[in-house]
Amino acid sequence: MTSVVPIKAARPAAQSALPRVGVLLVNLGTPDTADAPGVRVYLKEFLSDARVIEDQGLVWQLVLNGIILRSRPRTKALDYQKIWNTEKNESPLKTITRSQSDKLSAALSDSGHVVVDWAMRYGNPSIKSGIDALIAKGCERILVVPLYPQYSAPTSATVCDEVFRVLARLRNQPTLRVTPPYYEDAAYIEALATSIEAHLTTLSFEPELIVASFHGMPISYVDKGDPYQQHCIATTQALRRRLGMDETKLLLTFQSRFGNAEWLQPYTDKTMERLAKEGLRRIAVVTPGFSADCLETLEEIAQENAEIFKHNGGEQFSAIPCLNDSEPGMDVIRTLVLRELQGWI
Repeated sequence: MTSVVPIKAARPAAQSALPRVGVLLVNLGTPDTADAPGVRVYLKEFLSDARVIEDQGLVWQLVLNGIILRSRPRTKALDYQKIWNTEKNESPLKTITRSQSDKLSAALSDSGHVVVDWAMRYGNPSIKSGIDALIAKGCERILVVPLYPQYSAPTSATVCDEVFRVLARLRNQPTLRVTPPYYEDAAYIEALATSIEAHLTTLSFEPELIVASFHGMPISYVDKGDPYQQHCIATTQALRRRLGMDETKLLLTFQSRFGNAEWLQPYTDKTMERLAKEGLRRIAVVTPGFSADCLETLEEIAQENAEIFKHNGGEQFSAIPCLNDSEPGMDVIRTLVLRELQGWI
């Protein structure tokens, strides 16, 4: 009888080290310096993006190069100087985004193979430098995190545009994921509500009204299909439900309009003027569309709009800080990132 030799099970190959996964936090951007030359370089890049100014034709080029870039950098540089982080010689947006990246990296350190970095869509550090750095560290998969709760083409989409342009120049591309907007995510709404409630306890007065001010957008962009306005409305409605408020206690407005086109209304500055003239004396403003404090929150809201309110009869004004790198703010980013990294870590 022929003997049967049992076949030994093959030894499993040694498990290879998990490939590194990169996470790139991206915010809008900032000038490198708080002077006219620095602001001019930043505005040139920002306003030359067809996602931001859709009609980049000859008329706009004449206006941009012949008027805006000649006069606006001087005035905006003065605004940046009011809020500049002189210790680090950078804008608060850069300081905060770096801290968000560092804290997220520490929170994900247990995974052992996640690398976190940060970038700006306009200015430095660039998206290209961020992607290059992650690839150099061995990241074969990259999660891009646009730090915009509400989707819009001039913010979220242009981040993707730039990421895709960078990848288009690579022969060996990393696998890519992009986090979705989180405008009514439970963690985000809870963090906003918690931050508002905590801030109100620090005030020496009780606001008669809270204004939720979002960055504005030309109405024409919404008419073409941009969902931004609906996302802002959804955020405000969810925040009202969480805080137990209605539209008489939490009002939605839009700030930062630019140019002569009609933008989303009501305008924040005009609302401040109207409310003060109608007899409102105590107000607080929250900016839910900004994940980090920047020129639009620290100077435009906390200084310009405060002055408008008080000049027209208002007495007490408080700007509620953005979520920034606070514990509630980092909870939002961490929740979003871990959700989108499922299957990768």
